[in-house]
Amino acid sequence: MRTVHWFFVVSVALFLGGIGFVIAAGRTARDAPRIGDPVAAPVGSVKQIMKGIVGPAAAVVFESVSTTVTEAGREDKFPRSDAEWEAVGNSAVALAEAGNLLMMEGRAVDKGEWIKMSQAMIDAAKIALKAAEAKSADDVLASGDAINVSCDNCHRRYQRG
Repeated sequence: MRTVHWFFVVSVALFLGGIGFVIAAGRTARDAPRIGDPVAAPVGSVKQIMKGIVGPAAAVVFESVSTTVTEAGREDKFPRSDAEWEAVGNSAVALAEAGNLLMMEGRAVDKGEWIKMSQAMIDAAKIALKAAEAKSADDVLASGDAINVSCDNCHRRYQRG
């Protein structure tokens, strides 16, 4: 009888402990953000995103491939190692994600041209990312034009001082 009593006590303890986990999991799930829920308010300004993310990331992409011709001859610069190609790809991703940040509520200037121009930067960055993943110096060089056009178009319309 004593063994049966002990099993009963252990069973009740396990049952109650299980209920505690279910309650804790329910609270966690209830408090977790869901798809479609509003996201946190932006922390940085558009200017900070441009100076802290877009500028440095674009510079990595733009400066990763070049050709210099001097009297001494021609010098081709392009990523040569996997780490260098990865750095170009990471910078392309940073540009694309910056485009997403620029479209956030509280940061988007309007829902028309601003969104289109932010999407253009994302699309241009995806071209650079594919080029870096393919390790194609020519395609990275060509992607720079799309990135530059997306930036120039936006700056012409929105940049102030």
